Amino acid sequence: MPSTVIRRLAYREPERALDVEFVSGRIYRYLSVPATVVAGFAQVRSKGGYFNRAVRDRFRFVRLGAWQDAEDDTAGLLSRPGRRP
Repeated sequence: MPSTVIRRLAYREPERALDVEFVSGRIYRYLSVPATVVAGFAQVRSKGGYFNRAVRDRFRFVRLGAWQDAEDDTAGLLSRPGRRP
Protein backbone atom coordinates (compact mmCIF):
# COMPACT_ATOMS: atom_id res chain seq x y z
CA MET A 1 0.00 0.00 0.00
CA PRO A 2 1.40 3.45 -0.83
CA SER A 3 2.44 5.50 2.15
CA THR A 4 1.10 8.93 3.04
CA VAL A 5 4.39 9.71 4.84
CA ILE A 6 7.13 8.07 2.80
CA ARG A 7 7.50 8.82 -0.91
CA ARG A 8 10.20 6.26 -1.69
CA LEU A 9 12.84 3.97 -0.24
CA ALA A 10 16.09 2.55 -1.50
CA TYR A 11 18.29 0.06 0.28
CA ARG A 12 21.98 -0.12 -0.52
CA GLU A 13 22.75 -3.58 0.78
CA PRO A 14 26.56 -3.50 0.57
CA GLU A 15 26.60 -0.36 2.75
CA ARG A 16 23.51 -1.36 4.77
CA ALA A 17 22.19 2.14 4.04
CA LEU A 18 18.48 2.90 3.81
CA ASP A 19 17.54 6.03 1.88
CA VAL A 20 14.14 7.45 2.73
CA GLU A 21 12.40 10.31 0.96
CA PHE A 22 9.44 11.69 2.87
CA VAL A 23 6.47 13.36 1.21
CA SER A 24 7.76 16.61 2.73
CA GLY A 25 10.68 16.35 0.29
CA ARG A 26 13.30 15.71 2.96
CA ILE A 27 15.68 12.85 2.25
CA TYR A 28 17.68 10.92 4.82
CA ARG A 29 20.15 8.05 4.72
CA TYR A 30 19.96 5.71 7.72
CA LEU A 31 23.19 3.84 8.41
CA SER A 32 23.91 0.23 9.44
CA VAL A 33 20.31 -0.88 8.83
CA PRO A 34 19.98 -4.69 8.63
CA ALA A 35 18.22 -6.15 5.61
CA THR A 36 15.69 -7.77 7.96
CA VAL A 37 14.49 -4.33 9.07
CA VAL A 38 14.09 -3.22 5.46
CA ALA A 39 12.21 -6.43 4.59
CA GLY A 40 9.76 -5.58 7.35
CA PHE A 41 8.39 -2.70 5.26
CA ALA A 42 6.85 -5.25 2.89
CA GLN A 43 5.01 -6.95 5.75
CA VAL A 44 3.26 -3.96 7.30
CA ARG A 45 0.26 -1.92 6.35
CA SER A 46 1.48 1.39 7.79
CA LYS A 47 4.90 2.22 6.37
CA GLY A 48 5.13 5.42 8.45
CA GLY A 49 4.22 3.57 11.63
CA TYR A 50 6.76 0.84 10.92
CA PHE A 51 9.40 3.46 10.16
CA ASN A 52 8.72 5.11 13.54
CA ARG A 53 8.95 1.79 15.39
CA ALA A 54 11.83 0.12 13.57
CA VAL A 55 14.05 2.85 12.10
CA ARG A 56 13.52 6.29 13.63
CA ASP A 57 15.71 6.95 16.67
CA ARG A 58 17.40 3.54 16.23
CA PHE A 59 19.98 4.25 13.53
CA ARG A 60 22.40 7.08 12.84
CA PHE A 61 21.44 9.15 9.81
CA VAL A 62 22.55 11.93 7.51
CA ARG A 63 20.33 14.31 5.63
CA LEU A 64 20.81 14.24 1.86
CA GLY A 65 20.29 17.26 -0.35
CA ALA A 66 18.89 15.27 -3.27
CA TRP A 67 17.78 11.76 -4.11
CA GLN A 68 20.82 9.76 -5.12
CA ASP A 69 20.63 7.33 -7.98
CA ALA A 70 19.89 3.84 -6.79
CA GLU A 71 17.13 1.40 -7.44
CA ASP A 72 14.43 3.27 -5.58
CA ASP A 73 11.53 1.55 -3.86
CA THR A 74 13.62 -1.57 -3.33
CA ALA A 75 11.51 -4.72 -3.66
CA GLY A 76 8.35 -2.68 -4.25
CA LEU A 77 8.00 -1.85 -0.56
CA LEU A 78 5.66 1.07 -1.18
CA SER A 79 3.62 -0.15 -4.11
CA ARG A 80 0.41 -2.10 -4.33
CA PRO A 81 0.58 -5.37 -6.23
CA GLY A 82 0.64 -4.58 -9.92
CA ARG A 83 1.11 -0.83 -9.37
CA ARG A 84 4.05 1.49 -8.99
CA PRO A 85 3.77 4.54 -6.76
